[in-house]
Amino acid sequence: MNAPRLTLLSLLLAGCATGPAYHRPDVPVTTYKETTTLPAWKYAEPAELDTQGRWWLGYGDTHLSELVEEAGRSNDTIRISEARYRQALALAASSRASLFPFLDLTGGAKRGTGNGAGGAGNVATSRRIALEAGWEADVWGRVRNQAESSRLAAEAGAADLAAARLAVQATVAQLYFQVRVVDAQQRLLDSTVQAYECSLQLTQQRLRFGVATPADVAQAQAQLKTTQAQAVDNRVQRSQLEHALAVLLGREPASFALAPAARVAVKVPVVPAGVPSKLLERRPDVAAAERRVASANASVGAAQAAYFPDLTLSAMGGFQSTDGAHWLTVPHRVWALGPALAVTLFDGGARRAQTDSAIAVYDATVAGYRQTVLDSVQEVEDALALLAGLEQESELLEAAVQASRESERQMLARYRAGTTDYLSVVTVQATALAAERSALAAQGRRLAASVSLVKALGGGWNG
Repeated sequence: MNAPRLTLLSLLLAGCATGPAYHRPDVPVTTYKETTTLPAWKYAEPAELDTQGRWWLGYGDTHLSELVEEAGRSNDTIRISEARYRQALALAASSRASLFPFLDLTGGAKRGTGNGAGGAGNVATSRRIALEAGWEADVWGRVRNQAESSRLAAEAGAADLAAARLAVQATVAQLYFQVRVVDAQQRLLDSTVQAYECSLQLTQQRLRFGVATPADVAQAQAQLKTTQAQAVDNRVQRSQLEHALAVLLGREPASFALAPAARVAVKVPVVPAGVPSKLLERRPDVAAAERRVASANASVGAAQAAYFPDLTLSAMGGFQSTDGAHWLTVPHRVWALGPALAVTLFDGGARRAQTDSAIAVYDATVAGYRQTVLDSVQEVEDALALLAGLEQESELLEAAVQASRESERQMLARYRAGTTDYLSVVTVQATALAAERSALAAQGRRLAASVSLVKALGGGWNG
């Protein structure tokens, strides 16, 4: 069979690619346990993955927006993921290049003895220049499957980058909210320290008039010092949170400072939970896991194609001679054209082992995809349950704060009137302080839980 006919045959067989057809693994998730009302809103398909959504705008805090956007520009974790994505794109381009013919220009000169024009045993210089072309006729789809696998791996890298960006954004938001809650607790502790200093002065005055006892003064001092220690610990916690924020922004801690806020002026937005099946197409890590399943499926096809012959078409043309003066002339022209067919007859089971390995990798990625889906749904369920519980907890704690403040006011009035001892005052004051700190902590947990829900849902919308 001549070369043109063989080339035509290879083109006709190009549709005979091996490998299993890809079907996205089915994970039966239909609804959420922790919500009964679903809004008329759904997430986009994976190909429409939106990595530009500014979900943090829903919190209505300009400082938060500035920090999140700065982290997106300068965070090193995001830069690492971006570099890995570029590497995956380059590998995909390299694999895709194997689908096209190659063209090489070679040339050289060598001197030695041989049976050339100089005769046996004589020293001569041989010169050669040639243009070589070749193409692997990918009859069984091995090269195409490898290129497809690399392309899908690059798509997984894009989703990994989106997941890294979302994780950094969520962490920045949660740290920022923690700082604001700590600021509020610091104001509470500072005002409480001032109130306890006044209480200590009052108790000392009553001791001088013989109304109070030394034990009352000691209790007032102990209460004041304990609260001052809590204020110191709170300031240390804020410093550590500020340091963590600086690192997320790609800065050294010494170059970053976040001014205290007058109050926690952040609202908890309503985040649409959506439909689970649409969520799973939306989350970057789920999209990455699904793309890896598709990539592994293509790798199985590439491994199975190794059982079939490789057909290569090649051509060469150039000049070769020992005549230095006229070697680039027609009499010294050389050329070659023809196909090459290679098939492995025995390899000791190597191809079977490679195929089994590719199938095992595919099975592992399928299991990993399903586990990622279940983990995603669990994260959403946990966040929904936590938000609902914290909303009720916040209402109860606010009521407790109001009651403890009233109790403290009445107990102080009775103490000044001399109808109760200072231990009772200390008790109600400690209760009031604990209730207020718990209420602030619950507010911070609500904000953090709302960010966790945003992250669990995959972000990607504008607040």
